[in-house]
Amino acid sequence: MSRNLFLEITGKARSEGRKTLSFQECARLCGSYGIPIVDSGLAKNVEEAVRVAEKIGYPVALKVESSEILHKSDVGGVLLNITDGESLRRAYNQLVENVRKSKPGANIDGVSVSRMAKPGKELIIGANKDRTFGHVLLFGLGGIFTEVFEDFSLRVAPIYKEEALEMINEIRGAKILEGYRGTEKVDKDALAEILMAIGRMVTENPEITSLDLNPVIGYSRGATVVDVKVVFDSQ
Repeated sequence: MSRNLFLEITGKARSEGRKTLSFQECARLCGSYGIPIVDSGLAKNVEEAVRVAEKIGYPVALKVESSEILHKSDVGGVLLNITDGESLRRAYNQLVENVRKSKPGANIDGVSVSRMAKPGKELIIGANKDRTFGHVLLFGLGGIFTEVFEDFSLRVAPIYKEEALEMINEIRGAKILEGYRGTEKVDKDALAEILMAIGRMVTENPEITSLDLNPVIGYSRGATVVDVKVVFDSQ
């Protein structure tokens, strides 16, 4: 069923000349593999955005949906911690204005309204297709730390639970996940489940060329994916 959904989603994307998936498409795909992701919905106008927010609950984040904009925050296409309907209306209009100024010719497909995840440890889980090894999985510290520390581990997909836990434990910043200096420990089993699911996803769908879950928020119980990007071979 997950493979069928991937073919359905990518078929639509191909027909539109895209080789990337929207956040909503990524969320559907992640859900089909049992990967926990923030509740969200797509809004085509400000009133739809309010309805989505009221359904999933405040606070929410807004992210522009456009196949022509890969790095949303660079064009002011991401706004966070919106707490009520009035603020949401202002934020929605501000986001659209930001994008129009930065990318005046870009087609805006809508705005994703996502429930803000509670604070936790920010991590990255990803996969890239290598010509020699096939899909290689990545685990490391996420958010702003991804490029600063470049602290990550790698394995060839697919992987089993023991390998997933090894990936988690071998990064240099592993102590941060252990409850360093009084902070909460991270649920490594939940992270391992996500790693294994991503391994299955890219193995079953070899058309995927790159996949990024960043950040994944790790908690003492469970984990939640906040943002995801999928690029596939459009041929």
